[in-house]
Amino acid sequence: MISFTLRCGKDHEFEGWFRSSDDYERQRRKKLVVCPDCGDTGIDKALMAPAVATRGGDSGEATPAEKAVRMVMAMRAMRGFVEKNFDNVGPQFAEEARRIHYGETEERPIYGDATAGEAKELVEEGIKVGQIPWIEETEN
Repeated sequence: MISFTLRCGKDHEFEGWFRSSDDYERQRRKKLVVCPDCGDTGIDKALMAPAVATRGGDSGEATPAEKAVRMVMAMRAMRGFVEKNFDNVGPQFAEEARRIHYGETEERPIYGDATAGEAKELVEEGIKVGQIPWIEETEN
């Protein structure tokens, strides 16, 4: 996976994770990359500074607790993005993924529930699916 800092036409910056640079470009061309703040699909990569590994001393690196908080925040942001931009097809996920794959219904981003067996069958049929961590929303 590769992470890009992205910017929409209204200068909102956000992070996006992709399998490759080509995967990002393909999704961007299909207007599947969407600003989580305003819904804009005019997305470009923002200027990014390289990550440089350091050794020892006080490098300003986050503590494990800070890293955990950042991970939870990122997972909540991802859930919000999916809920806002994808169709929830619930327990019919496997059936709907097949219908999309075989051209029986319009192509669109979907999410829902599938058993491990259903997911395995989809992959065996050549249907690209993935499992994402789904952190529950809390009041905090």
